Amino acid sequence: MNSNPITSKRQSMKDYVAPLVRDIQPSGIRRFFDLASGSKDIISLGVGEPDFVTPWHVREAAVYSLERGKTQYTPNSGTVELREAIAEYLYTSFQTKYEPSNEILVTIGGSEAIDLALRTLIEPGDEVLVPEPCYISYSPIIAISGGKSVGIETSAENNFKLTPERLKAAITPRSKVLILCYPSNPTGGIMTYEDWEPIAKIVEEHDLIVISDEIYAELTYDRKHVSFAAMPDMADRTILVSGFSKAFAMTGWRMGYACGHRDLISEMLKIHQYTVMCAPVMGQVAALEALKNGMEDKDRMVESYNQRRRLVVKGFREIGLECHEPQGAFYAFPSIRSTGLTSDEFARLLLTEARVAAVPGDVFGLGGEGFIRCSYATSVAQLNEALDRIGNTIAKL
Repeated sequence: MNSNPITSKRQSMKDYVAPLVRDIQPSGIRRFFDLASGSKDIISLGVGEPDFVTPWHVREAAVYSLERGKTQYTPNSGTVELREAIAEYLYTSFQTKYEPSNEILVTIGGSEAIDLALRTLIEPGDEVLVPEPCYISYSPIIAISGGKSVGIETSAENNFKLTPERLKAAITPRSKVLILCYPSNPTGGIMTYEDWEPIAKIVEEHDLIVISDEIYAELTYDRKHVSFAAMPDMADRTILVSGFSKAFAMTGWRMGYACGHRDLISEMLKIHQYTVMCAPVMGQVAALEALKNGMEDKDRMVESYNQRRRLVVKGFREIGLECHEPQGAFYAFPSIRSTGLTSDEFARLLLTEARVAAVPGDVFGLGGEGFIRCSYATSVAQLNEALDRIGNTIAKL
């Protein structure tokens, strides 16, 4: 007779999934993008992706590398040439200094760099402070890493800046990491040197490590981006994350990097070695070409975004929606509170009545309710048509 107890069988395949993963909600951005993709007459202002194609000379460099048979693995941390170019670029552009041999790690987009940093730093129960509204991936990655996301609300009245008062109020004995994303997705807010000074003092006082997501660093308009890692005494406390997707129109190439103290980067490298080995060699070749010869292309794209930024902000204000002026990235974050609708209700109304896809602000966390995110990384003609449609829909309310 078999003495082993008979266990009950799982009722569905979902029962095999770890509860931590099962409880994560699908992307709110993707949800509206998928709804919009089913119809050709919908104008999508949803996904944050440049409408420019990667410059030809960058694509040509990758093609030429393939023709020469460069299809092998690279060093786990990326090619020496690319790491050297990243170091030179960051020092020249943002006054942050890194040693290419052991303080720079080339990753599969900035997203992998954020994931690696959190998995390296977080122990179960650690709290991660996140200014919100923010990029929607932070909270799920924090949860997967075993940490607890603690939102810090920012507001349009303060141009969505992180204030020292609100940062201090959110800190507890379990606080370990502060994630920063300036220029901000979704608000377009930025931080100046003067804004960073009190934040840096609090970071040092409370012994925090900072993950600074600077993927939009090149996309500022009225003033130059200030890297948190360049603040006095903050280099060793900061893991700087960036990449090539936004500034160089290279989203599909999935090329990013992380920079920081060698003791932190070496631990991140271990996870990277065992999970992805290295970034694709052809993508690294393209990224190197972008850094060496792509700055004029980048500048032309930024100027185009700047023109569209002014158009969109002016357009929203003219149709009766308050809209703070974004100083970075390529998003407008207009308030829809005057309509009396929630962010989700308004976004659904735009989709069904105006045939315009925007992202409800509540998916970005604290302070997002009452707003929608609209990407202006699309053509001027599309933006004008979208504004007309939105205005007509509001007029009917």
